[in-house]
Amino acid sequence: MEKTKRKFDWKRELKMLPGYLVVIAYVGFLVVMLSWIFGASLSTSREIMTGSVLKFASGFHWDNYITAWKTQNVSIFFGNSLLYAVISCAGVLLIAAPAAYVLSRWNFRGSRTIRIALVIAMSVPAIMIIMPLYSLAVKWGIKGRILLIALYIFMRVPYTAIYMLDFFATLSHDYEEAAAIDGCSANRTFWVIMLPLIQPAIITVTIFNFLSVWNEFFMALIFTTGKEMTPVGVGLLQIVNSMKYSGNYGGLFAAVIIVFLPTFLLYLFMSRRIISGVTAGGVKG
Repeated sequence: MEKTKRKFDWKRELKMLPGYLVVIAYVGFLVVMLSWIFGASLSTSREIMTGSVLKFASGFHWDNYITAWKTQNVSIFFGNSLLYAVISCAGVLLIAAPAAYVLSRWNFRGSRTIRIALVIAMSVPAIMIIMPLYSLAVKWGIKGRILLIALYIFMRVPYTAIYMLDFFATLSHDYEEAAAIDGCSANRTFWVIMLPLIQPAIITVTIFNFLSVWNEFFMALIFTTGKEMTPVGVGLLQIVNSMKYSGNYGGLFAAVIIVFLPTFLLYLFMSRRIISGVTAGGVKG
């Protein structure tokens, strides 16, 4: 089926011109800032302090990335954040997906209360519960990476469950009826048939959860007790604090680029998936 070309409407485009200008200005600002940071990561500290970043008078200093990765422990911070993000995203899906499926497909006593509780839990800022969590962690003797991963999982479950509710609600009950006729158990029906049908939602919410854990700072600052378990957010703070002694600002900006790269690549290659996953939940069928 051939797509019909939309006739160019000058009046409509002129009405949208202010919006276009805002977007162009914002994109231009981001391009300039990112270009400067990337240029600084390839410059010396002297060039950065004198404002001659993009001139590259002394050449491109790729060794800044080697220094940041090895000497400034970015490799450790990067690996820790990757570990936290991957395990947390998997754990969140294992808990939130079955919960969202049950809440969206069956009405039972307490289901509405659970939904309200999820919304309330999603609305509570982490700073309000950080001290009770810290007290319980000390009382129960929980520490290390296990504690941080558990906190990330439980903090993301309410949002993920609420997000997936609408997607499960759009699925026809015919799938479950056909599976029941074929002798498929409810558990197998969920994992084999129903869950793959909301793949756009799974991909989108997993990306959001990954970015949330990757960029998380406050809880990591409170609960990390050593370099071996420090993620990238707190690690960058430590690098900034060390600048007063080392003065290696080129290595600092190289570390910023390394930390920024995973989120940039996710948006670059998964932008269509994110948009389709966000919009698909509003379509009833």
